Amino acid sequence: MASVMRAEVAPAARPVFSLGYRRWMLILLVAIYACSFLDRVIVTTIGPAIIHDLKLTDLQFGLLGGAVFALFYAAFGLPIAWLAERTSRVKIIAACIALWSVMTAISGLTTSYLQLLVLRMGVGVGEGGCSPAAHSLLSDHYPPKQRASALAIYSSGISIGTLIGAVGGGWLAQTFSWRMALIVVGLPGLVLALLARLTLREPPRGHSEAVAPAAKAPPLGAVLARLGRTPTFLNMTAGFVLTNLSATGVGAFISLYLVRSFHLGLARVGLLYGLIYGVAGFTGMLIGGFAADAAGKRDLRWYAWGPAIGAAMACPIYLFAFTRGDAVSTMAVFFFGALMMVAYFAPTMAIVQNLVEPRMRASAAAIMFLLINIFGQGLGPTAMGAVSDALARRNFTLGDYGALCHAAHGPTAAVAAACGRASVSGLQSAILLMSGFFVWGSLHYLLAARTIRRDMGARAAS
Repeated sequence: MASVMRAEVAPAARPVFSLGYRRWMLILLVAIYACSFLDRVIVTTIGPAIIHDLKLTDLQFGLLGGAVFALFYAAFGLPIAWLAERTSRVKIIAACIALWSVMTAISGLTTSYLQLLVLRMGVGVGEGGCSPAAHSLLSDHYPPKQRASALAIYSSGISIGTLIGAVGGGWLAQTFSWRMALIVVGLPGLVLALLARLTLREPPRGHSEAVAPAAKAPPLGAVLARLGRTPTFLNMTAGFVLTNLSATGVGAFISLYLVRSFHLGLARVGLLYGLIYGVAGFTGMLIGGFAADAAGKRDLRWYAWGPAIGAAMACPIYLFAFTRGDAVSTMAVFFFGALMMVAYFAPTMAIVQNLVEPRMRASAAAIMFLLINIFGQGLGPTAMGAVSDALARRNFTLGDYGALCHAAHGPTAAVAAACGRASVSGLQSAILLMSGFFVWGSLHYLLAARTIRRDMGARAAS
């Protein structure tokens, strides 16, 4: 970008970060990201207990893990990213971890849906500020040709957090209560916040590329204008949003689907969901990132082709998985769908970082997270819950589904059986419908492949 002046930095002026430090930084950031997803996925895992205890509809539950959380995540992500371009990213990361951890722990003390909703807003604020700063920090330690790999390792925290949250959360909820589960998973983040504040160091902007960016970060409007006229960013973002819409929508209701369809306890649901989704997600995330960096050295289009292939393959696998007749075969097939689905994450985030100047990177990541959280994380679970409720009402033949099936004192045995059948069929149909967005997302990644070499060339020449 012509308006952003860059100059070579004398080697003596650049601090040296040892391989040991970079490894520690990456391990700690992975643990932090895992903690954020642990605090996020715990609500999904213990959802059946929350729904039963607080007498919630699927739409109310979808709002809890979807729209309300995502709106605050997205709304505060941009101003915190603006701050991260201008001040210490390490301090921002530490403060955000402490905030979401405290909010999660306090959630275990709530006695009403409204209280839980408000505290989930606080969790969203904390998590919204962390990842943009972390992406910017990582980009200053790893050069462009290694960024997808580094971001893949960082993003594996999603799967690690999901595994711990699902297995541990399910066991805690079944052994003690869903409230105790929230309290227990919220506390470790405070230790990570202290470690981040005391052990991480702030590198110069552009450190990994041996360049110095402009002394002042550009205004947010300049970042938006830059990205808005970059077709690769627009199509990669559209692919990311649509793929994430399916992934988060289905993911938020898998535990509920297993409980309703196969009458499993929360501990077994957590074990199935955590092990399969966690292992598949971890493996797929690393494969997606490292494969993109390896293939991208020969042809940059693989940063878009890889996600396109993964998203396209995920759709039929999801359709097959959620028409199986037992929990084990459902989750066994789902394993391969999750493996394919997560391949989009690291290459997309790496391209976003590579398309902009060093002092734009936290803002660019925040813009991406804003879009995927509003339209993916926000709309996905909420739309899933709304469609599930609508289809359940349509399939219920004994009267008013809402009045009879969500009665404070519970329906009679006959009505309860009819409610169960309607809720299962409604949720299953909603999952199958939402899986179609994978194909739409794949098409946008293919469009991004057509412009990626030109747009990256323009970035290198700026």
